[in-house]
Amino acid sequence: MDIRRLEARDIPLIQHANLENLPENYFMKYYLYHALSWPQLSYVAVDVSRPKKTPYDYPKIVGYVLAKMEEEPSDGVQHGHITSLSVMRTHRRLGIAEKLMRQSQLAMVETFGAQYVSLHVRVSNKAAIHLYTKTLGFDQEKTEPKYYADGEDAHCMRLDLSSIREQIRDAQLDAEDDNNNNNGDNNNNGGDEPLDEGDPVGDAGKADDKKALPNRPKETKRKVKVGRALGVQALVEKDESKHS
Repeated sequence: MDIRRLEARDIPLIQHANLENLPENYFMKYYLYHALSWPQLSYVAVDVSRPKKTPYDYPKIVGYVLAKMEEEPSDGVQHGHITSLSVMRTHRRLGIAEKLMRQSQLAMVETFGAQYVSLHVRVSNKAAIHLYTKTLGFDQEKTEPKYYADGEDAHCMRLDLSSIREQIRDAQLDAEDDNNNNNGDNNNNGGDEPLDEGDPVGDAGKADDKKALPNRPKETKRKVKVGRALGVQALVEKDESKHS
């Protein structure tokens, strides 16, 4: 099973999964709106064991989570919202819904700094309520009457994302410590000896006496006779004077 970000080509397939499993259905442009506005937050579960007969075969989408950020939160706090979550009946009880939700929540914090995530669930959907409250740790805030189009009430739930923020911060601190330790090892060569910086270049290693470089061979000097070479003009004048 592969959990990856939602792509535009997946939209017909997740719409099919939505129609198969949920009574709340959306137009295709609504999925596209999420994919274009918050491409980091929505994910799909792909059954990679399905044989691909041709390069043009569609992937088998067996689950998805559609999520967004609240553009104008009423409480003024930056937070995300789960619009829709669905897993095909053939692939339930495999932990797919939990993985999709956790991946979306992590992206909310990493990308947008979300403080919490909210969602609505039908009061009759016992399996989803168990997933949200027992597995994922959501708290029920209130019940909104006649929230759905058919008149059923909805539980409004919320999950604080502070634990995810702490995990991200701890991971960043560990990465910084590892980086500092690696730099220290490179500078100290394991703490045993300083690194060899190479041979001296230029005047930095020039010795003033023979004691500094005892094995250096003595340089010999040669006298070279230097004279004034004749230029082109001189040769031409000499040649003309010979003919005259």
